[in-house]
Amino acid sequence: MSAKFKVNGWVEFVTGFRSPSGRFRIIRELPPDRGEPSYRVKGESEAFERVARESELRHLGAKVGALN
Repeated sequence: MSAKFKVNGWVEFVTGFRSPSGRFRIIRELPPDRGEPSYRVKGESEAFERVARESELRHLGAKVGALN
């Protein structure tokens, strides 16, 4: 499965319950989690990194319902 996001690219979390807000930079690609690409991301205003699956992210500025 090919990764949708590139290292150093900017993404945001898909809006939902407990979704952090703001811009997140892709730090690195990780091994797949539950069969989908995963990433280490860092929030623009956070001191720590997070792990996110591809389905939890979208390109920065994408509208709900739009194709990423």
